[in-house]
Amino acid sequence: MSNCLKNERGFVMIVCLALLLMFGILGISSVMQSTSDMNVAGNQLRDVSALYAAEAGSEKAYALFRAAIDATAAPPNPLPAGTFTLDRYEVDYEVHSTGLAVQRNLTSGPYTGLYGLVTEYDLWGHAVGATGVENEVRIRMERALIPIFQFAIFYDDQLEWHPGPPMTLNGRVHSNGDTYLGSNSGLDIDSWLTAAGGLFHGRAPGSGQTLGSGAVRIKDSHGSFQDMANGDGTWLDHNDSDWLNKSTVRWGGRVQDVAHGVTKLSLPLETNDDPISIIKPATGGNTDSYENKATLKIINGQAFFQSAGGTWSDVTTAMIAEGSLSTSTFYDGRELKNVNAVNIDVSKLNTSAYWPTNGIVYARQTQGAGNLMATRLLNASTLKAGLTVVSDNPLYTKGDYNSVNKKPAALMADAYTILSGIWSDAASSGILTGRVAAGTTVNAAFISGNTNTGGGSYNGGVENFPRFLEKWDTKTLTWKGSMVQLWQSQYASNPWSYGVYYTAPNRSWSFETDFLDPAKLPPGTPVVNAVVKKGWANPGTTVAGS
Repeated sequence: MSNCLKNERGFVMIVCLALLLMFGILGISSVMQSTSDMNVAGNQLRDVSALYAAEAGSEKAYALFRAAIDATAAPPNPLPAGTFTLDRYEVDYEVHSTGLAVQRNLTSGPYTGLYGLVTEYDLWGHAVGATGVENEVRIRMERALIPIFQFAIFYDDQLEWHPGPPMTLNGRVHSNGDTYLGSNSGLDIDSWLTAAGGLFHGRAPGSGQTLGSGAVRIKDSHGSFQDMANGDGTWLDHNDSDWLNKSTVRWGGRVQDVAHGVTKLSLPLETNDDPISIIKPATGGNTDSYENKATLKIINGQAFFQSAGGTWSDVTTAMIAEGSLSTSTFYDGRELKNVNAVNIDVSKLNTSAYWPTNGIVYARQTQGAGNLMATRLLNASTLKAGLTVVSDNPLYTKGDYNSVNKKPAALMADAYTILSGIWSDAASSGILTGRVAAGTTVNAAFISGNTNTGGGSYNGGVENFPRFLEKWDTKTLTWKGSMVQLWQSQYASNPWSYGVYYTAPNRSWSFETDFLDPAKLPPGTPVVNAVVKKGWANPGTTVAGS
């Protein structure tokens, strides 16, 4: 009995010792594993920190590049490179071009599919920590000069669009500011919609207008129109807390604003950063003026022609004699002023010896304190060839423009007003019912100014961007081209109103798809700078001693 007890006690002692040994081994292993995990976690933390520091370097390189584009309209020279310290990391950054500029379509970003003169760049950020951990980030970027008439609608300022009757427009729409969309009876946008500001459903603050209940639909990446309205009666726009993700799902990336990284598209100007300089006189060193580009200039009623050999001649007398140049006066009911117009009869210019050799005409009259000085184009249903007419005055066209054997055409002015073919100067100051319009066709891109919305005054929106002075009820304005707003009108600056000096036409409007062919652009088509990030890469992390 006693021997059995002794044996049991001995066995228990052996088991206890074995358990103690096992727990000891497990404890040591646990400590070793914990130490290893801490080391791994520390390396991972340093890895992530180095990655963020390297990313900050590449973003600084991008910011410097972008700032130069915005300030000077050209890439910085030399390209950005430098070093800075961030959270115990020494960060290097640099930008370098990967090749020469080539004419091609953009392949990524919100302007995918548009063509331009494209240069590719690599932006590098490299970070090295005190412990030897280092990381790098590479951003691929495209800088493109894109012809502006590839957009159906382009606004440099706030864009507002709220048609009364149903309206559908093909072609891309872009704003460098906020965009406000609404309708009374329906608005369908049949392409990409981008904004460097926010994209909102509703009226702009201060418009003084009521919001219509019509739908706003935008075509998605699969070719189907998707409504901005949600099923619960709310609207999907920039105010939604999950706007970035929801908009991407609903429209497949074809609707983007500042939340998606859309940035301003700017003209590459040399004199200053004000786009209106392109229509202003060349005096004072304004190298951006289209007066410098024109080969036919009409200045204060005097006409000057540049021959193919580069010689300038005063051709005023000859143009008056042939009937291609004249003057007249009529009344503009919006501006509440008489207009002194220099008229260019395009039908006579077609057969004149003074058709501009490069297709660009520049016309201006010095404004005074009295009547409004303007340029007007008459009898222009047929153009001899591609034609761009530029004026820092308000510009008017009377009757069909470029409707027969259509040519590439553009108009650039302080403001643009369409007069129908039966417009009468003699009836211009009479009652509205005495100015009944006729159906009119205009095939031209135009760049023009508008007025600001605010203080209870609406600027008329996209639907009234081309101006009218007649009773257009039941008549149709057929327009095909590209409409671009780049400035506020300086001379034709009275606010928009409805029903007093005009009523609206039926709008048969569409984008001129010919402008998607570089060979079919109007003479001297302006371009805009687009800077697009194509993507980024993290080549890897290096740890000292690894």
